[in-house]
Amino acid sequence: MKAIELRKLTTEELKEKLKELKKKLMNLRFQNSIGALGKNSEIKETKRDIARILTILRERGIKL
Repeated sequence: MKAIELRKLTTEELKEKLKELKKKLMNLRFQNSIGALGKNSEIKETKRDIARILTILRERGIKL
């Protein structure tokens, strides 16, 4: 997801998206550990999306 798209979301939507991405990252790491992950780059993309959301939340001054 691009930062422009994320900035259009409300704070509550961003927090929900953050929870979803953290769950997705956990599942991707698990799949990677058992060798079932197809694209290793998915982990990197998910981490970047999480970082983007956290950055936007910090810009807005929202405490997690």
